[in-house]
Amino acid sequence: MTAFRAACVQLRSTDDVAENIRDTVRWVREAAARGATFIATPENTTLMAPDGGAKLAQSCDEAHDPALPVFSALAKELKVWILIGSLAIKVSDSKTANRCFLFAPDGGIRARYSKIHLFDVQLASGETYRESNTVAGGGEAVVAETDMGKIGLSICYDLRFPQLYRKLAQKGAFAFTVPSAFTVPTGSAHWHVLLRARAIENGAFVIAPAQGGTHANGRNTYGHSLMVAPWGEVLAEAGTEPGVIIADIDPALAAEARAKVPNLQHDREFAGP
Repeated sequence: MTAFRAACVQLRSTDDVAENIRDTVRWVREAAARGATFIATPENTTLMAPDGGAKLAQSCDEAHDPALPVFSALAKELKVWILIGSLAIKVSDSKTANRCFLFAPDGGIRARYSKIHLFDVQLASGETYRESNTVAGGGEAVVAETDMGKIGLSICYDLRFPQLYRKLAQKGAFAFTVPSAFTVPTGSAHWHVLLRARAIENGAFVIAPAQGGTHANGRNTYGHSLMVAPWGEVLAEAGTEPGVIIADIDPALAAEARAKVPNLQHDREFAGP
């Protein structure tokens, strides 16, 4: 486990896949120029469609997705780790997977994770989201092996399920990635609290790149990409505009936090209720 510089790329993706790929490449290059060797992008990196049907219509299977070879080549060129927070990968005629990809510095895909928990919600504001209508939920938690140590993968709504992060931590993850596209109402109420809680309760770093601002299709996302230390301190935070935030990550601090509060060693099975 070695110290490294991490970056969150904050985006305001549209329904133009080619444009989103170009924007992402530009911001990843900036992050690398600023010394980042682990660079993470948000959920829906290459496609923020107006609805699930439109997303399905523009999606491809892995073999034909136009973004994957671009990001593979970019990771190899820059010799960095790139986490693409999620792409819509077509898995059937009626559904996509909301899937993140971790590229190693050799350009290979080191890990994949398909979002387990799907956002089916009606907000008090009247906004309704039914992700499960067009998205197939994943069924496997993933801890990625990297040169820096083990990193647990998650996506957006997963953040509300602490049991996932507990399992990732107990499998050795010193950091969690939480690429997201939070709504404004839920983001302003819960984003900071939940990210800091997942860090504190597991003694882990949290790297959470986000979508932010008003998108071309009228959707508003909260932004505020965040990186949190294992003791709960906010290391870096964005506003709502696209851009890059940087933080230095030392995995030894996760071990130090877990030594101070060794709760990962104290989980117990119990009966009831």
